[in-house]
Amino acid sequence: MQQAEVRPHPEYVIVLTTLPPDHDAAALARTLVDEHLAACVNIQTEMESVYWWKGRVEQERERQIVIKTRAARVDALIRRVEQLHPYEVPEVLVIPVLAGSEKYLGWVSGETGEPGADSPGR
Repeated sequence: MQQAEVRPHPEYVIVLTTLPPDHDAAALARTLVDEHLAACVNIQTEMESVYWWKGRVEQERERQIVIKTRAARVDALIRRVEQLHPYEVPEVLVIPVLAGSEKYLGWVSGETGEPGADSPGR
């Protein structure tokens, strides 16, 4: 079996944020996808988070949101997440993609291009 070549893809990123369980995560995800800021957004099930906040250790239920996009869209994506987010200080972490399926990454490019651009999914 031939091993696939792994090459870095700094032009693609995964962005993480969290939301409270009662927030409409699907609406946030839909907005990011509709505005072509993200090709895909995954909404994870509830989890427990423990963190420092204003001098105290807090423990709350949250949902992890995983956003796939291009590095070129990150600034606009962060601004939009901050506009839509209910937290005073939302988590927004950008993680570079080290490798991935060329077909999938091509799809991410097409879906996060400028509106009206050609894309396999459109």
